[in-house]
Amino acid sequence: MVQMNLQLKEVAVKVVYYGPALSGKTTNLQQLHTLFNPEARGRLMSLETQHDRTLFFDLLPIHYRTPSGLSVKLKLYTVPGQVVHNSTRKAVLAGADAVAFIADSQKSQALSNSISFKNLKENLKLNGLDYDKMPIVVQFNKRDLEDIKPEEEIKRDWGTSRFATYVATATDCEGVYETFECLLRAAFDSLDADYEFYRKFGFDIDDFIKHLFPENMRKPVNPHSRISGAVKS
Repeated sequence: MVQMNLQLKEVAVKVVYYGPALSGKTTNLQQLHTLFNPEARGRLMSLETQHDRTLFFDLLPIHYRTPSGLSVKLKLYTVPGQVVHNSTRKAVLAGADAVAFIADSQKSQALSNSISFKNLKENLKLNGLDYDKMPIVVQFNKRDLEDIKPEEEIKRDWGTSRFATYVATATDCEGVYETFECLLRAAFDSLDADYEFYRKFGFDIDDFIKHLFPENMRKPVNPHSRISGAVKS
């Protein structure tokens, strides 16, 4: 749930990158960090162990102020993918306003993807969050590897879902921006429906995106990276 302090005119929006171990969650945030306007982004913090890329979370705060003076802080987190760290995943997911599910495209990781997505649904419920209403975007990462799940299969499996689904190679920054922009728009569409951000505070998602990315760093959206699904507002 979005954190709001109207007396101080502050709002904090939480976005969580979820998925199995080593699927590319942290890489997505690292690439976004290079794209963000240095004046808008905070420090990228990462805690690592020999067993998992991110034991606790990566936190990337992004700041913005609307014309009416509302201070908007966007916080991006990743969760540890290893099964043994479920209590941490549940804690990081608490209060989330939107989720990017980062799947591993390798066929050998199909079961891990399935287990992780089921775990996401369970932890949303345990945190009192509505899975059916939560803005979720799916990204199939690691498209540069061999023996990956064909796009036709991804379309077959996800094309009838409500989730926008993207293919990506995060190490090359392919599909990273598209996934993030789609998720960000879905998140603020959902929040605007509940809190009327635009009418009450003049929040404009297009202006927000321009604030995040300097003109020379804005990546043109690749329409081929989005392969199925649609986000419900």
